[in-house]
Formats: sequence, C-alpha cells, structure tokens
Amino acid sequence: MMKDWKSRLKQLDALKYPLLVLLLGILLMVLPGGVRTKTAGAGEEDSFRQLISRIEGVGESCLALSEKGVVIVCEGAEDPEVRLSLTQAIRSYTGFSSDRITILKMAEHERGGKA
Repeated sequence: MMKDWKSRLKQLDALKYPLLVLLLGILLMVLPGGVRTKTAGAGEEDSFRQLISRIEGVGESCLALSEKGVVIVCEGAEDPEVRLSLTQAIRSYTGFSSDRITILKMAEHERGGKA
C-alpha cells in the first residue's frame, strides 16, 4: 500500500509543471481580463461632451463614443496641446488607449456658420 502511494507521488511529481501551467491557464480564463472600458449611457455621454467642450482651445466639437473607441471632431484639433489634453481626458474617462482615440480637425464650413 505504501509503495503504491509512493509510486503515485512520483508520477504526480513528474507532472507538476504541466499541471501548474494548466491551473494558471484556467485561473487566467476565469479572471476578468483586459482593460475595462466604461460605456456611457446617454446622460453620461452628454456630460462627457460638456467636459470636452470646456477644455481650453477645443472650441466647437462633436463626439462619437462607442465600445470600440472615441472620435472627436473639433476646431482646435490642429493644436498639439489641445490634442494631448483631449487624449488625456478621454483616456481617464474611458480607459481607452491612445490608439483607440481619434481627434480630427473640424471642417471650415461646419464651424457654427463661420465662413
């Protein structure tokens, strides 16, 4: 009986690393993964739009917020400081990385009737 137990322990010892990898893999699959992103409801999206419009230099802006990323079209998009401020604000609010944030310059004819 004791020999049986020892031989099984030796077999288990030989499999300890594959079993450890298997257990870690299962643990990683069970845990929530990736970066969590905040999806905004209508009220939250409106507050976010208001926040964006108050950043110095942004000017008039339009915002599209989805689970995949954010697109902002604004008057101040050509200014690197404005772009950086917008990117930081969006990253803080949504958790999106910079590659999921697009900031574009607003067309001249779209600027509140300014020609």
